[in-house]
Order: sequence, then C-alpha cells, then structure tokens
Amino acid sequence: MALVEKAPHEKELFGHPVGLYILFFTEMWERFSYYGMRALFTLFLVAETTSSNAGFGWSNDDALALYGWYTMLVYVSSIPGGWIADRFLGQKKTVMLGGALLCIGHAILAMNSETSFYVGCLFIILGVGCLKPNISSMVGGLYKPKDERRDLGFYIFYMGINIGGFLAPILCGYVGEQINWHYGFGLAAIGMFLGQAVYVWGQKYLTHVGNLISRKNEADREILDKPLTSIEKDRIKVLLISFLLIILFWAAFEQAGGLMNLYAMQKTDRNFFGLFEIPASVFQSVNSFFIITLATVVGGFWLRWRKAGKESSSIFKIAVGMVIMALGFGFMSAASMQYEANGSSAMYWLIFAYLLHTIGELCASPVSLSYITKLAPLKYASIIMGLYWAATGLGNKVAGLIGQASQSLGEFEIFTGIAVIWSAIGILVIVMLKPLKRLAHGAEDGETKISNEVQEDFNIEGHA
Repeated sequence: MALVEKAPHEKELFGHPVGLYILFFTEMWERFSYYGMRALFTLFLVAETTSSNAGFGWSNDDALALYGWYTMLVYVSSIPGGWIADRFLGQKKTVMLGGALLCIGHAILAMNSETSFYVGCLFIILGVGCLKPNISSMVGGLYKPKDERRDLGFYIFYMGINIGGFLAPILCGYVGEQINWHYGFGLAAIGMFLGQAVYVWGQKYLTHVGNLISRKNEADREILDKPLTSIEKDRIKVLLISFLLIILFWAAFEQAGGLMNLYAMQKTDRNFFGLFEIPASVFQSVNSFFIITLATVVGGFWLRWRKAGKESSSIFKIAVGMVIMALGFGFMSAASMQYEANGSSAMYWLIFAYLLHTIGELCASPVSLSYITKLAPLKYASIIMGLYWAATGLGNKVAGLIGQASQSLGEFEIFTGIAVIWSAIGILVIVMLKPLKRLAHGAEDGETKISNEVQEDFNIEGHA
C-alpha cells in the first residue's frame, strides 16, 4: 500500500498539528520580549538618575501608576487588533503585523532617551494588540469542533509562553540591572526578532488557519450574514461573565510585575547564603519556572478528574484557580509581618506566593483561552478573544491601582484583603455554577470522554 504524503498543514508531531509548535515558538519569543521588558519596567523607572546605571528616578507611586496604564493598554489594544483581523486582514496576517510592530518597539526601547522609552512602549502596545488575541484564536483553529485535544493544545501553547517568561527576567533582568537598562531592553528586542523569524518560516504549516472570512467566498458569506441564534447569544453572555472573573483574577495576579516586584527589590533579603545578592528582577521568572514544571501535573490532574466524572467545566476551573491564587497572598501577608518585625523578609515567602499563584493560573488561564474558542461565534472569534485580553488589561490597570493604594493603606492590608476577598468571590462562583453552565448549552459536553490516545499524548508532551 502506497504511503500518502500529507500536506504540511496536516502533519502532526506528538499527536498535535505541527502548526501548534510554530505558534508555540512564536509566542515563546514574543513573551520573552514582553516579560523581559516587564521585569525591568518598574525597576528602571525608580532607579536613581545619579547612579551609574541611571533610570528615571521616579517614586514607587508614579512607577506603579504608569505600570498600570501601560499593561492595561497593552491588552485593551487587543480589541482593535481583533477587529482588524475579523474585518480586514484575518488572524494570520494581523499576527504578522503585530510581530513587526513589536520588533520596532523593542528596538526603540534599546535607545537611551525618555522620548524613545515612550515611543517604544507605544509600538509594543500596538504590536501586542495585533498579535495576542489572534495567535490565541489560531491555536483553537488548529482543532476541529469537539476535538478533545484542544485543551491539551492550549496547555502546550501556554508552556511556550512561560518558557519565554522564565528566561526573560533572568537574562534581560540581569543584563538590565547589572550592566545597562537599555542593553536589557535590547536583548528583549532580539527575542522578538527570533519570534518573527519563526512565524515567517512556519507559514506553510498554517495555510488552513487564521485566514480572513470574506464575503467574496460564498461559504464565508453565509457565516457573516447568518444572525446569532439564542444559544450563541447565551454563550456570549457566559463569556462576558467569565471576563469579569478574568479582570478580578489578573487584578490580583499582576501584583507580580508591580507591587511584588518592588517589594522584592526594597524589602526582601535577597542574599544567597552570603555568596551574592539575587537581582530583584530574577524573581519574575519564578512563576514561569513553576508553570514549566507544573503544567503537565495540573493538566494531568484535570484530565484524571474529568475521567472520574467529576465537575470539570471551564468556569469551575477558573473559580478554583482564583481561590488558589488568592490564598498565595497569605504568604505575602506573612512576609509583610516579618518585615515589620525584622526590617526585611525572607525570599521563601515570595516563592511560596508565586507557587500558589502559578497553580491558580494553570487552573484558570489556559482553560479560559480554550473556552473562548469553544463558545465564541466564528464570525466574532477574534474580537471576542480581543475582549478577553482587554479584560486582562483592565485587570492589569486595577492591579496598578491596588499597588498604588498599598503605599497609603499598607502592604499587609492589601495582601490580606486580596487573600480574603478574592477567595470569597471564587467560592461564590462555584455556588452559582449550575446556572452559569446552562448558558453554555453543552459546548463542553462533547469532551467528557478522554481517550487513552490523548492521555498518552499528554504524557509524551510532559516529557518533551
């Protein structure tokens, strides 16, 4: 029997489309550039103007305020990015445009002037807005409806995000803090150029996904002209409710890049057994390290949980993730108490906090991306993904406001308040789970049976 040569876009690797790994490496380098810049952002702003590695010399309050605005705009720009993809370019070309804008933005940040800093940030905002919602939608587009590999595909994709997020604070953070801030920004730019190169090279594996839905095509015209059904409207409602949870989740979680980043630099004893002092920016890699090491563990747990017939809806996972993440702030409360007593706090409090934050994130975030691709009507796929990232951006802005509030209310009060209030919200969602699931109209019901093949693929990926 003759072997049939598959087209590039039909080929698989470890049980998943090869296109997944193109998007994996593209996003890995994009996140390397973003998290490299994020690790340096507030530290650069508060660095003294008179030091050998001068920053802007801002106060904590002003740095946290700009951090909140910047991170909000980075993700809110996903709304016009999704709109451009849905109406003009398609997801694939909009990702290409976003990558080009990001290359320009990160390169400009490597220049040493206040004007270049703001111009570079503007290009990054525009670039992330084009790339972020559309590359996530393309991952979902690699799988057919009801394909039970979809959630696992997003876990693999999410690991790519966090390999970049792990390496960036260590490499860019060290270069930026210890040598020159703008060299650190420049290293982030190199990462983005690599990501763009991978994406351009891998286009042959993405020919069937991310294309513009056009009225020139009769089949596409039917999709665009067909009014939303009552089921689709209900699914949009439950997505919007889930976006409120996303805002709250990231409002707490994103203390990492702002308040907790400054806390690591100013109030944490970072002396490593008297040998050397760990740069504060390196702690930004702890979350990504835990994601890389724990992603398959958490994903495997949910697979076994679902096989056992227990509750495993996406909304349930998001709520559980919120509770776990919130409990991590209990460790930061303990750190604040130790600081008040001793004048510094131990590094392990930050690490324990990031551990719970990571487990919470792994329960909530990859599942949220997959959930949108299951429920969003096809003709609004990119803009609804854009709304998800906009919700993330609003959460980042709220995170900045919370961080600013800590300067007057006190860090212990803020950390404890998040631990208590966010846990209560997560528990409330679990109590209201049944009516929320009804709005999804069984969108996830086709995934109740997990095949041995998928479980085996998961184990392979866990050791890849």
